[in-house]
Amino acid sequence: MAEHQKSEVITKSKIDKAIELLKEQKPKERDDVSDREAVRKMRWYIEKLTSDKYGYTYDEVAEMLKGLGIHLSGSRIKYLIGELRKSSRRRQKTSLDDNNKSENLATETQPTVNASSEADKLRRNSEKGKRKNQQLTAQQQEDKSLSQNPTNRDAFVPKLYRDEDL
Repeated sequence: MAEHQKSEVITKSKIDKAIELLKEQKPKERDDVSDREAVRKMRWYIEKLTSDKYGYTYDEVAEMLKGLGIHLSGSRIKYLIGELRKSSRRRQKTSLDDNNKSENLATETQPTVNASSEADKLRRNSEKGKRKNQQLTAQQQEDKSLSQNPTNRDAFVPKLYRDEDL
């Protein structure tokens, strides 16, 4: 039989200190990341290069990265960018739904959204502002047309909903 080592007495205060020590630990930074994570970090730069303005193809971007030892095919990069776009759309839709629900609550809790970059935040805020302006303009035009045509004032006017409103 194996001998048991004589263990030291562990007091409750030592356990509390150990828990505090463990809680304070930050995640270790890894040297290697997955291809998905690498593309996520480079996403905005890749999208910029493959935009109409710059005109690079995904295969050309893959060749540039190959020179740095990042071996991803153009089709793999394109696929991962598409997946990232889908997941960010889902996250935006979810956060918009959450925001609408929280506005109706007496005590608001603000959900935390992990934005991948400052550019992402600015782009989202810009899109939200544009949508609000479009909504206001459409509502003003509807109100104006109703006030100009008194015979239709009592007529049924359906309200149009956007996908984001549902």
